[in-house]
Amino acid sequence: MAINNRPLPPKLRSQPLVFSFALFSIPAFAEQSSPRPFLGSHQNGQSQKPIARGGDNEKLAGRARRRRKSRRRAAMPYCEVDRYEDGDKWEGVRLFYRRYGRGATKVLLIIGLAGTHDSWGPQIKGLTGSLEPADDEAPRQDEEAGVGAAGAAEAAPAEGDDAGGIEVCCFDNRGAGRSSVPPNKSYYSTEIMAKDALALMDHLGWKKAHVFGHSMGAMISCKLAAIAPHRLCSLALLNVTGGGFQCFPKVDGQMLSLAFRFLRAKTPEERALVDLETHYTKEYLDETVGSCTRRMILYQEYVKGISSTGMQSNCGFEGQVNACWTHKMTTKELDTIRSAGFLISVIHGRYDIIAQLCHAKSLAERLLPAARMVELHGAHLVSHERPDEVKCELRTHVTIYDFQVNNALMDLIKATKYAMKPEEWLAQPENASETGALITARPITVTMRTDEGANAAVAVYNLLGKLQLSFLYLIGVIVMGFEHMRNIVKVMKPVRVAAVES
Repeated sequence: MAINNRPLPPKLRSQPLVFSFALFSIPAFAEQSSPRPFLGSHQNGQSQKPIARGGDNEKLAGRARRRRKSRRRAAMPYCEVDRYEDGDKWEGVRLFYRRYGRGATKVLLIIGLAGTHDSWGPQIKGLTGSLEPADDEAPRQDEEAGVGAAGAAEAAPAEGDDAGGIEVCCFDNRGAGRSSVPPNKSYYSTEIMAKDALALMDHLGWKKAHVFGHSMGAMISCKLAAIAPHRLCSLALLNVTGGGFQCFPKVDGQMLSLAFRFLRAKTPEERALVDLETHYTKEYLDETVGSCTRRMILYQEYVKGISSTGMQSNCGFEGQVNACWTHKMTTKELDTIRSAGFLISVIHGRYDIIAQLCHAKSLAERLLPAARMVELHGAHLVSHERPDEVKCELRTHVTIYDFQVNNALMDLIKATKYAMKPEEWLAQPENASETGALITARPITVTMRTDEGANAAVAVYNLLGKLQLSFLYLIGVIVMGFEHMRNIVKVMKPVRVAAVES
């Protein structure tokens, strides 16, 4: 049975697991625009072609542009995953995607939990210079012929591609946005979703691509790199963490307060207030933009985005949470990525309260010598808060733009383009940006002294870490038990007994 493509948005309600509140939720900022009607009059079944007279050429050109935009909005681009993957987990799954820009350099952006393709706006603008989709272009020759993974790997770039330009593709993961929502949690895992991304690359006819993932999307990117390392030019992991208990945020007073407010949020306005404090630093939100603060501007955008698109469906959200919880990178998979030959950037906001910085540093250490750690001044949405620095790290692949996160990405693209060796990649000098971001040449390794005082400090630190993990485990068990009890109470309806007349 085919899976429905886009279920109706459910009512706002608190999610079942307390840790799921903090798991990389990214609202869709852009309002979904409805398709315009096709411009052009028809009479008796035949289209009326306008006759150009004198000054009508400019009007006709404008009308043609509007028609192209109308076709672009009307013909929504989808990838039928089961054309490239066999099995029940891909039956009827369709991925909604968007392409931007043109060029021989291909970039695949993978968003995180509860996010949609719209959330990559700053990176799309920084890499391609435009937010205008290019989905109305003619399909690739190998796409028309139905070329699979093997054929796509050998496909040559399409004619007309600008060798110096960048083509970006971003998409909605299964369970979110306009993509299909499988009903069973077993249909969601980072490995399955990585194969979704691989099927999309085959659909586009991309031989190789630079793969950039954020949060849960970074987990998916890791799996993609382990499954098909020969399809990657480079890898960028933004605000990444591991699966299982690494998904738990740092437990402190602020996080407990946010979790309580999140569970009580019943309206888009209440949810937006919590999301803002979760995604950005207070310093960034309090910045003045014109006559108001950035907090006020983002609040309106969040409320508008949540209200227009609706909340993510319950089965989609729970499925993606399951993918995060069950995610695990084995030593063999990490060895495959490390020895694949492409460069890696691990980019993280130092004030991220959702995905802890220590887990990102640990992953970067395990991916040496191919990876370097890029620590930026920002929170979980560092790609929005510091887009210039992130873009610089991507410059390894493409042209340099004045963005932070984008700069980091561009650095990665350029380094790949010039076949920089991992040793040279790590040997680059440290950079400090004007905004306070620190790009380190390699992950920071802390070396403890061997004196008794240092050993005692290490022992206390390790003990506190174990206690925190045990505390998180206990909270998770209690919350999941409470959720199961609540479901049982819902099923047990009271029995009505008729009144007995005496």
